Amino acid sequence: MNAVSIIVTILVFCVIIMLHELGHFIAAKACGIYVKEFAFGMGPAIFRKKGKETEYVIRAFPIGGFCSFEEDFDYDDNSIAAPNPRAFNRKPVWQRMIVVLSGPLMNLILGYIVVVISLCASPTMASTTIAAFREQSVSSNVLMVNDEILSVDGLPIYSTSDISYKLLNSDRKNAKGNLIYDFVVKRNGEVITLKDVEFMTTTREDGTNGIYYDFYVYGLEKNFKNVVEEGFRESLSTARIIIMTLFDMLKGKYGINDLSGPIGVGTVITEAVSKYTVAELLSIISLLSINIGIFNLIPIPALDGSRFIFLLIELIIRRPVKPQVEGIVHFVGFALLMVVMVVVTFNDIAKLVSGGF
Repeated sequence: MNAVSIIVTILVFCVIIMLHELGHFIAAKACGIYVKEFAFGMGPAIFRKKGKETEYVIRAFPIGGFCSFEEDFDYDDNSIAAPNPRAFNRKPVWQRMIVVLSGPLMNLILGYIVVVISLCASPTMASTTIAAFREQSVSSNVLMVNDEILSVDGLPIYSTSDISYKLLNSDRKNAKGNLIYDFVVKRNGEVITLKDVEFMTTTREDGTNGIYYDFYVYGLEKNFKNVVEEGFRESLSTARIIIMTLFDMLKGKYGINDLSGPIGVGTVITEAVSKYTVAELLSIISLLSINIGIFNLIPIPALDGSRFIFLLIELIIRRPVKPQVEGIVHFVGFALLMVVMVVVTFNDIAKLVSGGF
């Protein structure tokens, strides 16, 4: 890992984290909430700067960040003698919901912007319409040139990323041992269903089975409209793939050893800097930003999704959950996240030492 790769990796993490917290910060200020501290990183403070009312802090470990809001709870009865109208808990629930969701939303917006920049940097943009078949193609027995792929095994196709994901995540095979899929395509203006479309399997260098991609797709003309629309489709595809992968984890398809923490992600970024094009590096950054945005929306204690659930409960029952109860839930969730982070980091180090990345 050279100096340039290290700097790029740190900058990527810094931008993604800072924009997430900036989303919370901007929304809070817009709602008139008093922000005590805007911090980047965790651990001991290494830099402090007092603004008009907010203290800006850089902490030692660049693995997170936070906005600290003014709250004026009396932990005995949820009230105090002189309430602060700018305290977070004194604002309407809908405003607090906006503040909580603004961090993940900022990551999703960043992911979209990076996707658009990546498309601009790429020599071509890929469509979902078949242009030609490779040698030894077997899917050409059913698929045809100019078929526009609408779905694969029931998954609506928005981009080539969807096609790749679905082709790589199937275990249906025919008698010859080749992978088979159900396609829905638009052919000559007619939508038709094609059952058991066959693709040959291949053997990777590590001995595992892969799939032989036996067709090419047309490129799209680059113009402002196409880039904006394709950027949206690619971002939507990425978000959907992340969500489907999370469900696969819950179903046991992936385990904790398949996860990567900052070290693993940093290694991937490093390889992208040294081996790949700018467009491919940007694709990795967009995937990371969208992934963080989606992950923070999951109702895991200590994450934004969990805080949103507590606000939703407050909206329904018309009174806040006791602060001490919510505090305990978030504390336990944070502790468990730290345990998972330690395990994942240990796995990252083990993979790095053994050359497993």
